[in-house]
Amino acid sequence: MDDDQAQDVVFIDLKGKSPVADGLIVASGRSQRHVGAMADHLLRSLKDAGYGKCRVEGMPSADWVLIDAGDVIVHLFRPEVRSFYNIEKIWSVETGGHRQAV
Repeated sequence: MDDDQAQDVVFIDLKGKSPVADGLIVASGRSQRHVGAMADHLLRSLKDAGYGKCRVEGMPSADWVLIDAGDVIVHLFRPEVRSFYNIEKIWSVETGGHRQAV
């Protein structure tokens, strides 16, 4: 994600705290085009690494793209959408999540 200039990347550790996933990655892009490009690149990288086909939601509008890679769920947002939903606060309060460079 560093290569794609993702902004405010946060990892929330959910291991043993949620049956949904072991972790969440939340990041922002500067625009719809940037969010879409980051999602495309991440999907190609996951496929090349042998993780098969991930489930994806939100690609047409690219305001909020969710990529379900199995044990890790990635949320890519435009900044305004991210601040509106504030999902990292929701998960951090309940799970003791923390900011970590990814």
